[in-house]
Amino acid sequence: MTMKSAVSSLFLASLLGGIIVAACVKAFPAPEKASDANRAAILAVLTAQQSDWNKGNIRGFMEGYWNSSELTFAGTREFTRGWQPVLARYEKSYADKAAMGTLDFSELEIRQLGPDAALVLGKWHLQRQAGDVGGIFTLVFQKFPEGWRIIHDHTTQSPPETKQ
Repeated sequence: MTMKSAVSSLFLASLLGGIIVAACVKAFPAPEKASDANRAAILAVLTAQQSDWNKGNIRGFMEGYWNSSELTFAGTREFTRGWQPVLARYEKSYADKAAMGTLDFSELEIRQLGPDAALVLGKWHLQRQAGDVGGIFTLVFQKFPEGWRIIHDHTTQSPPETKQ
């Protein structure tokens, strides 16, 4: 192999490698922090949910969810599909204001997945007379003409802390 053909081969390999890397970066962009407007709109949904919950208004709390049979909720034990079954699940698990307690969200992280989709990570805590409970959640939000709505909720309850 001559020096000229070796340099040409190296140049071609570098060029092809650069094209492949550029294509991968474009095809798989890194998740972005949510824009200020989208972040504010998503936080407004969560704030309204927290407020409705703390008033004992489960139906108001559910307004943050996509009202569709395609809504999904993954809990500690099972999947629930559809807005109406998710509502029924909440109403069964939290029959009255005492069971609902006072809800607080914390450690919220909002990542924009695209112009109309976002991922929210966070912690939830219920302060109740019967005993506090809490855990973590992952929410997938989608932007609809009426605003941002939760299309998937994966919420788990942390095990109770044990004293050593």
